Amino acid sequence: MYRGRWAIAGAVSLLCMVLALSGCAIGPDFVKPEAKIQENWSEKGDSRVATQTAVDSQWWKVFNDPAFDQLIKLAYQQNLPLQITGLRILEARARVGIAIGRQFPQQQEVFGGVTKEGISENAPNSSFRDRNLLDYQVGFDAVWELDFWGKFRRDVQAAHANLIATEADYDDALVSLTAEVARTYTVIRTFDVLIDLTRENAKLQEEGLRIAESRFHGGVNTELDVAQARTLLESTRASIPKLQSGLRQAQNAMSTLLGQPPGAIQAVLDGHKGIPAAPAEVAVSIPAELLRRRPDIRSAELSAAAQCARIGIAKADLYPRFSLFGEIGFQSSSQGGVQSNHASFDNIFDAASLFYSFGPQVQFPLFNYGRIENNIRVQDARFQQLIVNYKNTVLRAAQESEDALIGFLKAQEATAFTQNSVQAAHRSVDIALVQYREGVVDYLRVLDTQRALLQEEIRLAETRSSVVTNLIALYKALGGGWELRQGQSVISESMQAEMRKRTDWGSLLPPPSPKPENLNPLPARDVPVLKKPYW
Repeated sequence: MYRGRWAIAGAVSLLCMVLALSGCAIGPDFVKPEAKIQENWSEKGDSRVATQTAVDSQWWKVFNDPAFDQLIKLAYQQNLPLQITGLRILEARARVGIAIGRQFPQQQEVFGGVTKEGISENAPNSSFRDRNLLDYQVGFDAVWELDFWGKFRRDVQAAHANLIATEADYDDALVSLTAEVARTYTVIRTFDVLIDLTRENAKLQEEGLRIAESRFHGGVNTELDVAQARTLLESTRASIPKLQSGLRQAQNAMSTLLGQPPGAIQAVLDGHKGIPAAPAEVAVSIPAELLRRRPDIRSAELSAAAQCARIGIAKADLYPRFSLFGEIGFQSSSQGGVQSNHASFDNIFDAASLFYSFGPQVQFPLFNYGRIENNIRVQDARFQQLIVNYKNTVLRAAQESEDALIGFLKAQEATAFTQNSVQAAHRSVDIALVQYREGVVDYLRVLDTQRALLQEEIRLAETRSSVVTNLIALYKALGGGWELRQGQSVISESMQAEMRKRTDWGSLLPPPSPKPENLNPLPARDVPVLKKPYW
């Protein structure tokens, strides 16, 4: 009797000691690494660079192009790779729930069974009068590995950091998507302009050909002028199919970005065909703001934080594991015929049928031949890799921003010079045609001026396009565009409905949106950027 009391008292004392000491967590605590970043932009003194103004979260609106806005919205709603990234967030949320669940008793099971056993009459030391044995058993057991060294808490830390890193990856994918849609849209509009320019130049060259033919038939010049004029005209016409091919390929690329088959978005692209007009000034804030705005920097930091927690998980394997186990139930056996079997089942819940066992358990890794130590080293090496990756991500972000900023500013300057060049080329063509009619110059001079005009007009379209694409690259480098997801689900409602049919997602998926009573637009909701995980 006293021995049982002492055993219970010892188990309770051990449990109290374990619970009192279980507040510690071995392994390093994550500290945000220092990263080098410049204080100011290299072009800070330029009047076109606004460092005191925050980056516009919906930067594509600066182009004042309705088609631009519509394409961005459609891409956000329908882009398939973005949907995949959103599904990874749901996966990460579920993994957080798994990690939290490991902090509680790892095994809690109700069991029951009936065993019928036939015993051999020739078994040694057999004293059974009846060879048939029937055993009934029902009960409950549980095993709880206590988080003495903080292993499971570190696992929760790693899972939660991984969740927020996954959300940052989604934001980064959204930044890249908006930039790619904008770039592809600019390419489409540039091809539109180049095709129109080429056709206009072909008309101008047709006029030159008519003049050459008229002078040839009038005996003023030779057939050589006619042949040269026709060569230039056909060469210009031949470039149009190539431009049309590039236009169609860009349109197909846009369809893919919007999750649509080729040709499905033509209605959105019809209408305005000019290259988007970029503003003369751009708001870039300060370089240090990159550390907050760029999703890939946030993802790199959080990935390092998750890996830091995994070092603690690995180190916990060096120490003993403390567990509590318990089992309670009822068991009743019978030996004999059917009547005896019924008596056995009827007695299963009697006090005499009760059995139980409980107590603490300690497991200590005695011989592991370096497996645990080397696993710790593996986790630490991975952590250091992610620290270096974070620093490199910051440097790369600064470089991309500087490159795009200088590209935007210099493309603006090049555009101004090219506009002057185009004006001069137009004047040269007019003069050359007049002088050719008057017989002052030969047709070779006319051909040269017409070629120069076409080249300069193409160069102007390309430099104007370069201004826009560099501005897009700058906004992407500054981390603009991820705010588009605020207050929105990371996957479409149709996909949510499909997933709910297969699986009970609980609160990990937001509730279905109620059917609207009217078609009036709803006001935007003010929701924090990083929402708490759904568990």
